[in-house]
Amino acid sequence: MMGVQQPPQSSLFYVGINIERRIRSNHPLRKVNELIDFGFAYNEVKDLYGSSGNVSVPPPVILKLMLLLVFYNVRSERELMDTLPERIDWLWFLGYDLDSEIPNHSILSKARKKWGVEIFQGFFERIVQQCVEAGLVDGRKIFVDSSLVDANASNNSVLDTRNLKHQLHKNYKKLEARLEERTESADPSRTYEKKNNRYISTTDPDAALVNRGKAKLSYQVHRAVDGKHEIITATDAAPGDVNEAHLMLPLLEKHEAITEVKAETVVADSKYGTIDNFLACHDRGIQAHIPDLRQAAVKRTAQREIFAEDRFSYDPVTDTYTCPAGNLLKPKSLHINRQSRDYAAPRKVCAACQLREQCTKNKSGRTIKRHLRQDVLDHMRAISRSANSRYDIKTRQHLMERSFARGMRYGFDQARWRGLWRMRIQEYLTCAIQNMQVLIAYASKPKKAAAASLHVVQKTVVKAIGSLRLHAPMSRNRYFSIAGSGFLSYQGA
Repeated sequence: MMGVQQPPQSSLFYVGINIERRIRSNHPLRKVNELIDFGFAYNEVKDLYGSSGNVSVPPPVILKLMLLLVFYNVRSERELMDTLPERIDWLWFLGYDLDSEIPNHSILSKARKKWGVEIFQGFFERIVQQCVEAGLVDGRKIFVDSSLVDANASNNSVLDTRNLKHQLHKNYKKLEARLEERTESADPSRTYEKKNNRYISTTDPDAALVNRGKAKLSYQVHRAVDGKHEIITATDAAPGDVNEAHLMLPLLEKHEAITEVKAETVVADSKYGTIDNFLACHDRGIQAHIPDLRQAAVKRTAQREIFAEDRFSYDPVTDTYTCPAGNLLKPKSLHINRQSRDYAAPRKVCAACQLREQCTKNKSGRTIKRHLRQDVLDHMRAISRSANSRYDIKTRQHLMERSFARGMRYGFDQARWRGLWRMRIQEYLTCAIQNMQVLIAYASKPKKAAAASLHVVQKTVVKAIGSLRLHAPMSRNRYFSIAGSGFLSYQGA
């Protein structure tokens, strides 16, 4: 007998409803709630609220709402609040009941403006530290790369500041006010700025017009990823036209500060292979597995069919170069700013050389530039051409592509809001979620989690033993040992 559905009739009373039972045991939000403590937000923002007035939405709830916005890639905050009553799992995650009052969507934009970037940066760093404690981070080798993110602004909003017509634009006064506000609120710790200040968007002045195939208003996010379980240990955001090479060292410093592990190797692509980065890595005792930017210059020289610099031999005793024709190039001028010295042969000698056409197109003759720390630079470049370096560079390509590709499901490739500081908030939330996914996946495997914890304990014990040996040598009848089972035992008098 076929059943016929009756028109629904609402019950007057519902007894014994427990939202907790409606959430499946392996729900990702359940795992997030178990592993992550959002209560830290109370302490972080307590100075930003007064002691009287309207009672705000609890800070942990606001942080969870921001997390849901990115985690489920909801298009807008208004849509998030409209969808919230329909999602029992979201209500449970926020600590709400079925009849709880849903806050207005404006609380999120107000909280971002009141809290600033620091709260979200602190949240990201806490997740990284939790991954370190879980044994998911090695810390000794990091991979660095950047990716463009489309700004939340149209190309139609771009004005040419050198064109007087832009002053007739109806939004010009608003643009000037925004530029002044941006200058006043700029982060003094930043050592980089937009290169292209000619073309500026009236809706998002922080975004930069980047021409890579098609001109777009863009930001650029930079990440440092640990190779062990691909945990993002440091991140930053900048206008799209900022040179990537300038961000490598700040990322390296953030990585070491957050993980408390000194990096031994940094792996990046040729955009980071600058002289400053090579020398900075040497001074820090770090191996730079980075393709040399100079190799690209050598290839361009070869295309012009002239002698490459490696055809000129250097004599450290006489501090001179010998060209392929046998002429000497002596020190010519010193450049303090770029820490280099120019070497050249006399103009008459160079003009009369039979190999001139193969050596230079310059009327004044061929000049060779040598850095004042060229020996150190050559040593670092030799390391970058080693077999280990080539393997790491190849690994980096796939590893970093995976990191950025995984962020696509959270709307990584499109800025949600306008302004650089908001872009940084979005990146911190995205990276925190990606790290949480690894943490959740690893926590669900007890054997691997136990092995990782044991590894952390062993490393701590080895450090402790080394410290004890340095400060107080042990007697023969008092020593530490690590048994095969992995437990620490102490035997003493």
